[in-house]
Amino acid sequence: MTTAPEGPVVIGVDSSTQSTKVLAVDSTTGEVLARGRAAHIVTAERDSDPEQWWGALVEALEACGPVVARAAAIAVAGQQHGLVTLDADGRPVRNALLWNDTRSAPQRDRLVRELGGPAAWAERTGSVPAASFTVTKWAWLREHEPEHAAATRAVRLPHDYLTGRLAGHGLTEGTTDRGDASGTGWWSSATGDWDTELAALSDLDPALLPRLV
Repeated sequence: MTTAPEGPVVIGVDSSTQSTKVLAVDSTTGEVLARGRAAHIVTAERDSDPEQWWGALVEALEACGPVVARAAAIAVAGQQHGLVTLDADGRPVRNALLWNDTRSAPQRDRLVRELGGPAAWAERTGSVPAASFTVTKWAWLREHEPEHAAATRAVRLPHDYLTGRLAGHGLTEGTTDRGDASGTGWWSSATGDWDTELAALSDLDPALLPRLV
């Protein structure tokens, strides 16, 4: 039986490619009070249903028991680069395109070339996009599934989707952090903000992106 926590309880969430793991920790002593885990299904195409991530988070939290009701804070970490597209009701338009889905390699090559080569990307974003980056996935979606791109009213990264649901955010209230943003291919390392020219290069309305915090 877990002892009563001495300090505030903090929940840590890790939503990875294949599962969601949760720890409830006493922030004063560092004692792990409870833990939970639930698996995800990843398709052969390397995509995954964001609704399943939410269900896995709920399942993992329930596995931790009543201690989660005492949580003073929750921190969510998640897989990077994945493309989550939401419709006007905040529901996924399609399965998320995950980081390890490299079907967008041709779009990656085109985007790198159209900006002026690897050096131009490195100067603008601090990195050169690979086929794992979000910008290439959006370009792939625009080319191969234009109806899904047209139905998209918000673009999110995997951990943004979960934090948004936890916070009850609407489409216009979504947020992300610079760490996750830096892996999209739309973030400027010089300004610390979204680069609207890079968004235009991939035919993305920057209004679909979350607010940087």
